[in-house]
Amino acid sequence: MSTHTPLAERVRPKDLSQYIGQKHIVGEGKPLYQAIQTGALFSCIFWGPPGVGKTTLAQIIAQQLERPFYQLSAINAGVKDIREVIQKAEKSKFLGSGGSAVLFIDEIHRFNKSQQDALLGAVEKGIITLIGATTENPSFEVNAALLSRCEVYVLKPLNLEELQMLCAQALKLDPKLKEKNISIKEWEALIKVSGGDGRRLLNALDILSNQTQDNKLIITNKKVEDAVQKKLALFDKGGEQHYDLISAYIKSIRGSDPNAALYYLARMLEGGEDPKFIARRMLILASEDIGNANPNALLLADACFRAVETIGYPECRINLSQVTIYLACSLKSNASYAAIGKAQQLVKQSGDLPIPMSIRNAPTQLMKDLEYGKDYQYAHQYENNFAHMEFMPDELIAEKIFEPSDNPREAEMRKRLKLLWKEKYGY
Repeated sequence: MSTHTPLAERVRPKDLSQYIGQKHIVGEGKPLYQAIQTGALFSCIFWGPPGVGKTTLAQIIAQQLERPFYQLSAINAGVKDIREVIQKAEKSKFLGSGGSAVLFIDEIHRFNKSQQDALLGAVEKGIITLIGATTENPSFEVNAALLSRCEVYVLKPLNLEELQMLCAQALKLDPKLKEKNISIKEWEALIKVSGGDGRRLLNALDILSNQTQDNKLIITNKKVEDAVQKKLALFDKGGEQHYDLISAYIKSIRGSDPNAALYYLARMLEGGEDPKFIARRMLILASEDIGNANPNALLLADACFRAVETIGYPECRINLSQVTIYLACSLKSNASYAAIGKAQQLVKQSGDLPIPMSIRNAPTQLMKDLEYGKDYQYAHQYENNFAHMEFMPDELIAEKIFEPSDNPREAEMRKRLKLLWKEKYGY
């Protein structure tokens, strides 16, 4: 294997004896370990953050079970690719290759419904044993029919001891690193930059080894900070920049700057962010930062989320762009966001106050006898569909929670509330 190949690939474990981490599922006697040893492997989903060994584990399983192994990435594969693999798997099974082929799909959460549905028949008939890898909650991202046919295994970030073991194994196995005579004096910065991600840790080690021509390298915190952090500052779904980018995107829309919002949108998409994550944040923003200043914003954000689910990447980038521009150019109001915050704080402070008897439910005669619902005024029986009565608990009479913002739509709301409630709430 070429020394230009990334270190993580050069030292990828070939069997479970070299595999580091995830002892809760592949330790001796654990569920997946038992399935591998007995050959009774069911289709499964590996759910966990990046760089914790999902792909490696799938390859080890196929190799140990001596099954044909196919790998697709949901980023660029489509239904056609899935069908081609299924045909090959069907042929290999017919030729008696020994058990169904293993199909590993990386980032399976990126497949839309029709792509996931294309797998169902082959999984159900045992033509393929599916292993899907996802960084997202499969109960949200994998359709119910496919999920019901799969075991879900949760993979955890590598801990300090496991990351150190990973480094030690790489230094022992990789010829290029052995030539450099590398020792690690200080671990803190190296561990921090990895964030529990084994691939990032090995990438950092690779970068450091390439920074020196000497035949001896002592790794310190300063060397890591100087040589590695800038090079690893690319977008990382599980890392700090993930949150910085989505924060910059949201704040640009809130600040009515479509140009900046589109720039950060492109940064996230190019960095591999899940479009559905972005669409969910747009849905929140539509109510939090626009609200009733423009109620259509929520409708468009919802339509965008559905389009992203239906179409998938890369085409859905156009939907995201359209609605990003719309939200950024829209009138803004955080009145709904502020109102629910104030209401929740009021509940915490005042506790569960008695609800006025007039608006309590009275499904039984006994409750009616106790005056539940007595004197309730049905609004539609009154002029302008409004009856002037008290809805708040006695202790909170005239407590104003909703404060309309200064925009045309909410100005109309303020005007109506003032007309209906006179001076009660101070509108």
